[in-house]
Amino acid sequence: MEDKKIDIHDIIEKHSQRLQRDLDYFNNIKKSSYSKSYESFKKEISPEPSNYEKWCISLGQIIKLKISKKEEEEIQKKLDIAHLDIEPWHTVTLAFISFLLIFFLGLIFCFAVSYLTNTSFPFGLFIMICIVGVFSYSFLKNYPDRIANKWRLKASSQMVPAILYVVIYMRHTSNLEKAISFASEHLEYPLNLDFKKIFYDVEIGKFSTIKESLDNYLSIWRDYSPQFIESFNLIESSLFEPNEEKRIDILEKSLQVVLDGTYDKMLKFTHEVRSPLTNVYMLGVILPTLAIALLPMANILLQNQLKTSHVFVLFNLIVPFLVFYLTDKILFLRPGGHGEISLLEKNPKYYLYKSRKPIVKAFLISFPFILLGLIPLIFQYTPLPLWFNLQRDYTFSQLGLPLFGEDTYFFGITEVDGIIKGPYGIGAMILSIFFIFGIALFFYISFKGKTSELKKEREKTKELEIEFNNSLFQLGNKLGNGTPLEIAFGKVAEDTKGLRTEDFFKKTNYNITQMGMSVEQALFDNKRGVLIYYPSSLVSTSMKILVESSKKGSTIAALSLVNLSQYVKNFYKITDRLKDLLSEIVSDMKSNMTFLAPILSGIIVGLSMMMSSILSYISTISNNFSDVSSSQFGNIGSILKMFEGTDTIAPYFLQIIVGIYLIEIVFILTKTLVVIDSGEDKLDQIYLTGMNLKKAIFFYSIIAIISSIALSFLSSFVLSGLIQ
Repeated sequence: MEDKKIDIHDIIEKHSQRLQRDLDYFNNIKKSSYSKSYESFKKEISPEPSNYEKWCISLGQIIKLKISKKEEEEIQKKLDIAHLDIEPWHTVTLAFISFLLIFFLGLIFCFAVSYLTNTSFPFGLFIMICIVGVFSYSFLKNYPDRIANKWRLKASSQMVPAILYVVIYMRHTSNLEKAISFASEHLEYPLNLDFKKIFYDVEIGKFSTIKESLDNYLSIWRDYSPQFIESFNLIESSLFEPNEEKRIDILEKSLQVVLDGTYDKMLKFTHEVRSPLTNVYMLGVILPTLAIALLPMANILLQNQLKTSHVFVLFNLIVPFLVFYLTDKILFLRPGGHGEISLLEKNPKYYLYKSRKPIVKAFLISFPFILLGLIPLIFQYTPLPLWFNLQRDYTFSQLGLPLFGEDTYFFGITEVDGIIKGPYGIGAMILSIFFIFGIALFFYISFKGKTSELKKEREKTKELEIEFNNSLFQLGNKLGNGTPLEIAFGKVAEDTKGLRTEDFFKKTNYNITQMGMSVEQALFDNKRGVLIYYPSSLVSTSMKILVESSKKGSTIAALSLVNLSQYVKNFYKITDRLKDLLSEIVSDMKSNMTFLAPILSGIIVGLSMMMSSILSYISTISNNFSDVSSSQFGNIGSILKMFEGTDTIAPYFLQIIVGIYLIEIVFILTKTLVVIDSGEDKLDQIYLTGMNLKKAIFFYSIIAIISSIALSFLSSFVLSGLIQ
């Protein structure tokens, strides 16, 4: 009898200790994760004010503009979503002051130009400055909307994982508060901060219950992602379902609702976005590129009024801005729910991204090419050639290349009335390609150096997660068959030989068997924990669920892992289907950007070089017959007089303008395609920009050189015969 009492006492003591550990764990979770003080929460949500916030607050102390109640509510809603700590009137004040500043500075500048050049007031320039001021007002006023949209894109890409974490937790513990807390711990920025703010609003007394705070938070997604709200409504309703089987069905339905809703919205988006993207490509890439070929002829018709500066402003400032504006409108159409969920700052190789070494390396490699492209200008405008007893220009016959014309100059530098003009020669034009090549090479090397290792690390993590999902199923089966958790890791390690996950289970088993650690310590210990070497949210979350559910028994732990494996499998299936939907659009635009557009631009540069050569020959003919009466030649004489003194835009500068324009287009369209495919993903954006620049500029340089040489040689051969 005494032995029996002792046994009962031991059992009570054992369970009391276990209960105390669980309570201690719960209290620690509550203290550390459920909420934050005001200062720490604000520091986490926004480490320091952005430049936009600083400008708004600074100018807001000087002047305060009144706005309507309706406009104030609309702006405040955007500020709340963007998590900007400013007042609605701050944004209007900054926008208005920026417009006034640009207007008056532009007015003073135009009067100064008129006074210094002794010409009339440049109304065209002033109107352009006013347009810039209007754009500045519109851009700064709507800037919170842009930030809010970026926040929504990044946060909405984590909606499916958010519902997944809540459902997984509530399968074994029907507690909404702890489920949201669990999700906030394992989600990435920024949705994790939104979930933490739900607790923060309760703590400061804004709402009395978690449900009220959650419902208030969900209201911001009402117009943007209704399936997210519907999923949480189902999760809330599961709390009041007494039947366990029906409760699980409701939770699974909530996950299916957000998956189906995301798929349907992305399917609709793929149909809507195709036409706008085609319009952007035609209006922003094809038509401007074709227009460049007509510039030499247009300059003749405009009596040499078209200057290089005009072409630069048009093709390197105005047209890229229009392309950016059109693509920005397209990005606002993108629904949430799908995208890259990993955070750049948590990548193990993040230090490479912050390093300046790739930039220095890129500069040292690309600078010689840029300098090579500037040689025509150095020979034309600096005394450097004279210091080395060199001519400012050489004929092709002097260089041993009479094939391009014995009297044709390599740089094509001319001097009219003491004014140096050009360079018009094909040699200068070819050298200018090295200038564009050097700029593209700089971005490619620096971007690749910053992101290539991070990209590889991300791909390794994704491969690990796919394999790990299958291993979870095996681990769940081992536990379901009665294998103790401490032994199951070793058995799964044997079953996963040759896979990436083998090392994970081996290390965990080593910590348990050789280091004498508990399962929780073997996984989460700050110094020896296996998860230190596997920075994956899926792996971390899975093991957290395993540790939590194992406290309720091996059967519950086995069910949790098997269900988690099935959920993740469905998630990947939907993700693959969404990628298939977007792949056609993305691949079409990518081929247009990196292959067709560079080839077309290269051919256009060659045509421009040929037209410049033709116009130069016609100008020579016109000057030869300038002393002859036009009546002797009829209409032909009148036509030839149009070409007298023709000052065409130098092909050297024209090629540089086209090359810079192509680089700008690659930057803009790459960002657009990344957002369409993956949402807000800085790593992919920088990495793919470098890769696309390499392909685009390589094709462009080769085609531009070949077409320029071939067409210039052809025009030189034909027209030289005509002149003779």
